[in-house]
Amino acid sequence: MKKLILLISFISLSFIGQSQIKSVKIQASGLTCSMCSNAIFKSLKTLDFVAEVKSDIQNSSFIIGFIPNSKIDFDALEKKVSAAGFSVADFKVTLIFNNLAVKNDAHVKIGNDYFHFINTPNQVLQGEKTVQIIDKKFLSSKQFAKYNSYTKMECHKTGMMDGIGRIFHVTI
Repeated sequence: MKKLILLISFISLSFIGQSQIKSVKIQASGLTCSMCSNAIFKSLKTLDFVAEVKSDIQNSSFIIGFIPNSKIDFDALEKKVSAAGFSVADFKVTLIFNNLAVKNDAHVKIGNDYFHFINTPNQVLQGEKTVQIIDKKFLSSKQFAKYNSYTKMECHKTGMMDGIGRIFHVTI
């Protein structure tokens, strides 16, 4: 009986904290015409995990959908925008959460990636939520400085943490 209870507990805990990336919305800065937008569009489409890119020229933004079960690399998305000659002004990730407890100024592993929630109330995330990546190359320097004041952890300045490696800093 103890083994059965232990097995049921393990199975239910394995579902806690899971999430799935639904899409990413990137707003680029420096776009002046449809040719600029097209350059970013073409650059993003070259990534092997990208299924579709929808561009919104009026808002200088791109909504990116992904190939199911692929490893999504946020840094590669940012680098593609930079390689096209522009910078990221805003980077939002829409995730589908399944009972994930998050705490302010704390780290949590989601899938294969680590996230540091900043300026976020302690809560349990359930269903579809959008988080903003607030790392240095993912928003304006003024916004980065604002969010930097909400944590004393050094990982926000570098995006790296000893023993973990890359860590993404987010807010809800």
